[in-house]
Amino acid sequence: MTSPQSLSEADRRLVAAWAADCAERVLHLFEAEAPDDDRAWDAIARARAFADGQLDAAGEIRRRFVANRAAQVVSSPAAKAAAWAAGQASGVAHMGAHALGAAAYAAKAAELDAPGVGGSAEIAWQLERLTEPAREALRLLPPLGTDSSGPLGAGLLASGALGANIRLLQAGL
Repeated sequence: MTSPQSLSEADRRLVAAWAADCAERVLHLFEAEAPDDDRAWDAIARARAFADGQLDAAGEIRRRFVANRAAQVVSSPAAKAAAWAAGQASGVAHMGAHALGAAAYAAKAAELDAPGVGGSAEIAWQLERLTEPAREALRLLPPLGTDSSGPLGAGLLASGALGANIRLLQAGL
């Protein structure tokens, strides 16, 4: 049985474009420290190509950790969060719940860059940017922490700033 966090392939393609948009908005924070490292940009491009039907899920499952490794070459928490946002966006081909991970990491990066205002402004932008079909797809995901079969379980995305961001996003859907 598949996880309720997977979403159908059609729904994953819908939310992959949104996840790529979320990650791209904070990518400048990564680029400021690693201007010659294209792994995060590549992850965003792959998420967009998956959204457009140019890539299949099977090929992307094997490549989803490449952008996460880019976080190892930067030192600031904001730059790391931006790289992880790109990695989560590329992971949408594998599991739809990663779209909320991409948005949560992007909001975390924005908050670290502009404390007190960046995160909430980013979440507001993210919710405004959602198309109705993508919003409907994200509504199919279980609430954070209620299903252990994917990234929305009790792990990293459920705690701290990431968990708070995902709860805000899910409440705003």
